Amino acid sequence: MPEQATVYVIDDDADVRDSLRLLLQSSDFRVEVFDSAQAFLEHPHSLHACVVTDVRMPGMDGIALQEELGRRAQALPVIIMTGHGDVPLAVRAMRAGAIDFLEKPFEEEALIASIRRALEVLFVAQSKTAAAEEAAAHLAELTEREREVLDLLVLGKPNKVIAYELDISPRTVEIHRSRVMEKTGARSLADLVRLALATGQMPSAASQAFRQGPDSAS
Repeated sequence: MPEQATVYVIDDDADVRDSLRLLLQSSDFRVEVFDSAQAFLEHPHSLHACVVTDVRMPGMDGIALQEELGRRAQALPVIIMTGHGDVPLAVRAMRAGAIDFLEKPFEEEALIASIRRALEVLFVAQSKTAAAEEAAAHLAELTEREREVLDLLVLGKPNKVIAYELDISPRTVEIHRSRVMEKTGARSLADLVRLALATGQMPSAASQAFRQGPDSAS
């Protein structure tokens, strides 16, 4: 991980909180513990983190907490701790997006492994978000005509066809293509396709064209 991750432990049992704090700190995690979901929600928290929460607690339970985080667009991965007989609740939580559930008593290694998986999922998701934001910033620099040329390029259309469809000369297409490459930092047509994919703004037929070899277009 690029920085030390925080694990938020939420459980109304003080003994559980203390034991998990010691365990996770010994595994080099930054740990903060809370005795209720509401206390956690009222506390500012890092986005480079995951939540380990008991499923049954007074007031807001673990599933309600997970749902509330979703409503707040705070996409922290959630690991549910469940007691005997609460597995159906945990399965429901996983269907709603929880990363994992652990039935008490669980092995320490199982919790550590689950947390590492959760943080890896978070890291991948955040990396994709950052890439999408960077790509969108690059595309925002394009003129309307440059974006039209880009859309046709990623569909695999050659310069002559683009020139015909936009009613401009092939030389003008070359100029626009060069400017698109410069503004986006792309080194190839494949880079342009990946850029469009990252923003989710790729023309619908472009994926097939990309699979057929986007660098073959000219």
